[in-house]
Amino acid sequence: MEAIEFLISQHEEMETLLRKVLDSDDAGSTHALFVKAADRLTMHMTAEEEVFYPAVRARRTEDILLESLEEHLSLKRLLADLLELEPSQQTFEPKFKVLKEQAEHHHKEEEEHLFPKVKKLLDSAQRMALGEAMAQLQAQLQAQGRPREAVTEQTGEAAPLE
Repeated sequence: MEAIEFLISQHEEMETLLRKVLDSDDAGSTHALFVKAADRLTMHMTAEEEVFYPAVRARRTEDILLESLEEHLSLKRLLADLLELEPSQQTFEPKFKVLKEQAEHHHKEEEEHLFPKVKKLLDSAQRMALGEAMAQLQAQLQAQGRPREAVTEQTGEAAPLE
């Protein structure tokens, strides 16, 4: 799949999943949906940081990428906090709402500012190869199990832009 289409489809899927977490009415369902959302979000951020961002790094995208990495750091910190909480705890829902809002903001910025520049920088074949590389990385992370757990070790500083 083409990289930008791949990322946009994941943005839409995550936003739907995040809404479902908030709409859930029992702790068991909320926890199961949150775990799924945490894994998906972690795999998505990892693919962007390790594959997509390095591939699209250019003078015209560096500022956006650095901001995106800081947004990822904020999301990772929230995820790490949430992984320590039970859905029934008083702070879970407010903290989760902040995570949801920040994720949606991040998605909007990428879609409006970064992706149009990437379409100019990379041709269709390059974007297809990037999409395949991200999908492959995410499949590996999923196969290893519990990708969300890696987030707790990634909260010190933003990932480097290499």
